[in-house]
Amino acid sequence: MPELPEVETVRRGLQAQVAGRRIERVEVGRERTVRRTSKQALIDGLTGATVLSVERRGKYLLCPLDTGDELMMHLRMSGRLLVAAAGEERPPHTHVVMHLSGEPAQELWFIDPRTFGEVVVFDPTHVAQQMPELAKMGVDPIADGLSRAQFAALLRSRSRQIKALLLDQHVIAGIGNIYCDESLHLAGVRHDRPSDRVTPREVTKLHAAILQVLGDAIEAGGSTLADTQYVGVDGVAGWFQLSHRVYDRAGQRCITCGKADIRKVTFGGRGTHFCPRCQQ
Repeated sequence: MPELPEVETVRRGLQAQVAGRRIERVEVGRERTVRRTSKQALIDGLTGATVLSVERRGKYLLCPLDTGDELMMHLRMSGRLLVAAAGEERPPHTHVVMHLSGEPAQELWFIDPRTFGEVVVFDPTHVAQQMPELAKMGVDPIADGLSRAQFAALLRSRSRQIKALLLDQHVIAGIGNIYCDESLHLAGVRHDRPSDRVTPREVTKLHAAILQVLGDAIEAGGSTLADTQYVGVDGVAGWFQLSHRVYDRAGQRCITCGKADIRKVTFGGRGTHFCPRCQQ
């Protein structure tokens, strides 16, 4: 699933290529992609609307429209957003097509083989009713900023295993499995440590590690793994996977210490990667 760095990369691409353009026409194929409302609701809500900007909250893309509504797009497991020339052959599983104003003639495609993703138009003044998960979302480390004091308070106020807490979108929005494992490794903290027992020094290291890993991954265009569909809006893959120190490296020698092999265990139903020497 695309995480904060991948979604931020897509956001930047959409801001550069789609913001300020009018949506002239909308096509909807697979209706599961618009299941929260309906095919006609999406067509009516987008046709003739101008995208004012492209924003992000956690893993959600949010586009304020000049109509007062907002367009929400979530990639979930296998979604992709591509900006392509009008008339170009569309990939399989292209479920929503937005025809954009201006020259050159272009289309915005929402492609999703597994159809877990969503495209929705909603009224932001009724976000709690129409998009309750957005209303309940925690702090976004990049969009909102996350101070060391805020982070320490989040850890102290809960007694949960640290990885479970970092993955809870109601606490911190946007961190997923890849960047959680990478941040914990960089800070030297095991995934199963109780959050309220992380020392002040470790809090400082983990806070810095989260911001560093997310920032570096954004600059690298995110991570494109062998089993994922993720690319930017221009179809270019990310390359932060080349900098992974633990994720997807089970059985390989730890780059950090050079003395132990990376282990993979199942934790909370997720594959979790760590170095048993660096993260004792």
